[in-house]
Amino acid sequence: MNTSSENDSTNSGRSDRSLRVAENARKKSEAGDPFQLALKYFSQVEEGTPWKGNDVLERHMAAVERVALSQGLPPEAVSVLLDFALSLRMGAALCIRILKILLPASVVPQDAVVNGISWLCVGKMPMNAQVMFIRWVLTVFDLIDSKDQLRAIYGFIFSFVTYESLCPYICHLLYLLTRKESIRPYRVRTLLELQTRMGKQPFLMHLLALYKVFSPELVPLSFPSKMKSGFRNHSTTWKAALSALQRKASERPTSDLSPPSPLKPPPLSKKRKLNSHLTVPLLTSVPMRVSSSNTALPLEQLRTFDQLLENLHRIELPAQMGSMLGSSLALHYLDCVRDDSAFLRLNFWLGHTLHEEFLFCRETGSPHVAEATQFLNMLISTQHSLQEGFSSTEVFLFKFLRVWDGSFLRAQILGLLSDVSVVPSSCIKDLLFDPLMQLFFTSSLFFKCSVVECLHRMLVRWLTWHSVYAQDSQLDISVSSHTPQSMSLSGLMDSVVELVQFVGRIATVGLQMEGLHTLLLSFTLHFYQTVCDMYLKYDLPLVLMPPAGVFYPALLSPSPVIVDQLCRIMHRYRTNLVSAKHQEKQAKEAFHISRKTYQEFNQYVVSMVNCLWNSRAFHPGTGLELSEDLLAQSRVPEHWGALDLIHHPAFMGHALDFHQRCWPERKELDLNSIKVGKRWDWYTEFLFSKGYQGLQEFFQSSLRRRTSTETQRH
Repeated sequence: MNTSSENDSTNSGRSDRSLRVAENARKKSEAGDPFQLALKYFSQVEEGTPWKGNDVLERHMAAVERVALSQGLPPEAVSVLLDFALSLRMGAALCIRILKILLPASVVPQDAVVNGISWLCVGKMPMNAQVMFIRWVLTVFDLIDSKDQLRAIYGFIFSFVTYESLCPYICHLLYLLTRKESIRPYRVRTLLELQTRMGKQPFLMHLLALYKVFSPELVPLSFPSKMKSGFRNHSTTWKAALSALQRKASERPTSDLSPPSPLKPPPLSKKRKLNSHLTVPLLTSVPMRVSSSNTALPLEQLRTFDQLLENLHRIELPAQMGSMLGSSLALHYLDCVRDDSAFLRLNFWLGHTLHEEFLFCRETGSPHVAEATQFLNMLISTQHSLQEGFSSTEVFLFKFLRVWDGSFLRAQILGLLSDVSVVPSSCIKDLLFDPLMQLFFTSSLFFKCSVVECLHRMLVRWLTWHSVYAQDSQLDISVSSHTPQSMSLSGLMDSVVELVQFVGRIATVGLQMEGLHTLLLSFTLHFYQTVCDMYLKYDLPLVLMPPAGVFYPALLSPSPVIVDQLCRIMHRYRTNLVSAKHQEKQAKEAFHISRKTYQEFNQYVVSMVNCLWNSRAFHPGTGLELSEDLLAQSRVPEHWGALDLIHHPAFMGHALDFHQRCWPERKELDLNSIKVGKRWDWYTEFLFSKGYQGLQEFFQSSLRRRTSTETQRH
């Protein structure tokens, strides 16, 4: 017993000594840490302490600034410094100085922000300090660890909207905090009165638009489907510094619980650099909690699609709508619920991000291009998943095209451009055609092909959407019920006509510039494969023929694939025109195809048949007419048959192969012998067996096949 008691006493004494040693070491470390001493000083300093000539203050400020700018401030430091600054214990000048370096390393405690807002009602804080504080809150909004207490004091924050200097920033903060339960009639009346006094300010319009989404019966205003950005970014210095800190953090080993790191260090000049803030935020709204059946369920707590369906009507959206881009469940929610407020908030976040990080950038670098590529690819994937685009993306694209060099993020920009909804014909030239034309004619062959393919996908999108809603009398051409913009069928057709004619013009000139390059010709014909089937495949009463600058280069192309592609297109044109002609006779209200369209089609068919089949190229009336003097100067024997299926550059290789198979021992080459007797029929079947289905369809639909006896007699 005595031995046991002695051992216990010995162990207890050792434990006490260890604790005392650890406590002394901690106190010694804190006593020697300038940053900890500074925090202690700012938490205990008394009101009225002079700041001018205060060396102790300057020493502690230097310690805080050094830590803030090098590694960021921990949450407890943010709370201490924010309370010290807004309490004005040492005057307004020091308040501004503290706010400028208030850079959190990880998260911002919600209690610190709520406490800071409470200081606004004291009445002694100058207006410039109030404005800077609200701007700081907007800058670090995504880093605030929770938003429930901020939403609880929504009415208190709203009361500051009547201050003219604070109004733009308060409206922005309210926009981020607004939920359906936040809408009250007296708040709507207050905003309408402000609008009457201040005019239609963008920040008021955007907040009222959000109110109208939640409670349309309370807001007696109509809003345009596309409004310019309502909230400007006044905090680029803070954002750049935060980006630098989190960039450094991302380069050091971090735990899995570390917050996401933005993508770009701060610029050293006034010029914006690319991708300072392109990170898609984590999907978080409020701290994780166990939810009952009657309470809202944060979206980030869901793990499976079944859970989403079970809780579809009590889901709480994340605080930062941009986080929904990286969540498949969030996209399923948007697709199932069709929440207008969610789309409006996500639209706002996208517009702000795209403008700030792309439109206003001046410098680029290869590490950041990869991050920007990832961001835009995620945006494209989101739009494809939702099967609709965002109006903010379109607004950004139309502005970006005017400063784009055609090479930076080419695939992503053209991918987004192909998702643009129907643009009214009255403004399509200024918004889309003029900037694209300048880039098209000054760029490489590959870029020309990329533009034609982009416009082709855009046309397919317009036509597909029309074919789905063709029964409606008014078409919602925005492809999004969240930003409606009605257009009549004639308006849609005008836009399609403008697009098709534009591609025809740039393709004609582009082919001349590139020496009738086969690759560009192939992309152009791929576009017209869709154009030729607009009536039957997409139920659009419109038939548009390709220009001569596209048709004849394709007919004379040395590539058999190009000629076969042209034949398929002409066959589909014939099928559409015959169907439309039949419909004109059957229905009284059917659309009418102009005589010019029929004349163009007939002229093209005559040219193809005379060249490829009848061996009558360059004859009068064939469409390929040349003077006799010019033909004589070419010194081409039997020039009238130089473009038939035997002598055409695209098929001469097949003719030689067929000749070798028919006369393997003949030493003299006589391709005209293929036209004699049944060999002509054999030769055409030989070509069809090579996979030229377009060639086969064209001749079977456009010619009466003659027997071999008639062919020999001819």
